[in-house]
Amino acid sequence: MSKPTIQQVETVLVDLPTIRAHQLAMTTMNVQTLVIVRLRCADGIEGIGEATTIGGLTYGEESPEGIKLAIDTYLAPALLGQDAQNINAALGRMEKVARGNTFAKCALENALWDAQAKRLNMPLHQLLGGAVRDRLEVLWTLASGDTSKDIAEAEQLLAERRHHTFKLKIGRRSVQQDVAHVAAIKHALGDRARVTVDVNQAWSESQAHVGVAALQDAGIDLIEQPLPRANKIGLRRLSERFNVPIMADEAVRGPDDAAELLRLGAARVFALKTMKTGGLVNLLRTAAVADAGGVALYAGTMLEGSIATMAAAHAFATLPQLEWGSELFGPMLLKDDIVTERPVYEEFSIGLPTAPGIGVQIDEDKLKFYQRKN
Repeated sequence: MSKPTIQQVETVLVDLPTIRAHQLAMTTMNVQTLVIVRLRCADGIEGIGEATTIGGLTYGEESPEGIKLAIDTYLAPALLGQDAQNINAALGRMEKVARGNTFAKCALENALWDAQAKRLNMPLHQLLGGAVRDRLEVLWTLASGDTSKDIAEAEQLLAERRHHTFKLKIGRRSVQQDVAHVAAIKHALGDRARVTVDVNQAWSESQAHVGVAALQDAGIDLIEQPLPRANKIGLRRLSERFNVPIMADEAVRGPDDAAELLRLGAARVFALKTMKTGGLVNLLRTAAVADAGGVALYAGTMLEGSIATMAAAHAFATLPQLEWGSELFGPMLLKDDIVTERPVYEEFSIGLPTAPGIGVQIDEDKLKFYQRKN
């Protein structure tokens, strides 16, 4: 029997409006741009993948436009004619033709996994070794910047049993203003909800020592990446000084970073993201390093749409421990999506699809409607 070779790779940019302005330390989002990948194989199987970033280049080195260019110009040509079943070989070829570009590689890897799981007629998590949980707890980010609005939103979501952990994006205002905002929300919610913060690298170390102390006193449960990612020693100093867990996000982009942070004792929690690590293979390798070193894990997001969110969910569901749950709420931040059935969120969690592959299908009409025309 001949091998099912990769015959075509198509990339499309889609611009989806968000349900509200989403404020972060570095930008405010009103639209999320997704790079949709369709990988077609000689046996008629199509695998789909997706990549996105948070606010384009304001977050990191890759933008949706750059991701599409990298795939079309370098990565896709390297895969054409190759065995679609040999994912490890495909990953090796991509490494040879492009350094970095983890978001672009992730989209293609997702499509390869989707195609292979469909080929074998099984959900993706089975191909990855099997899920140890069929649901993932999902937090929600309160990012309006308005204290009263954020409290009202949290109360509504608690009542609907949709979320009981809330993350606050801070770092745009002064440390004192941010702490006051967060403390008021935590006071209002009390023990009914966990409250975490994400500083998105916005503080200097001196600001962080003041801010973390105040946040700890306010009862905040977790503090994410308060310092620039290069300042790993500073993260260690914060972790040693305070009881509230410090989580590394931008500072841990793969197994090498995880090993270095572990050696330094720089963080008690690692945020894992498929885009950041470059795909499911490296995500699982990074998780294994953290797990071996006793570091707790958190399933992060780049505010992906349904395709990339569910691909990540399959991988996270296989991890032995996931102490801090997930923030795979990206599809809920979008007014619309380009899949036929969007993920269902209920009882504070998201369930795994049971259909073959990633478990979602493209809605051709929606894709055509939201596709960027130039």
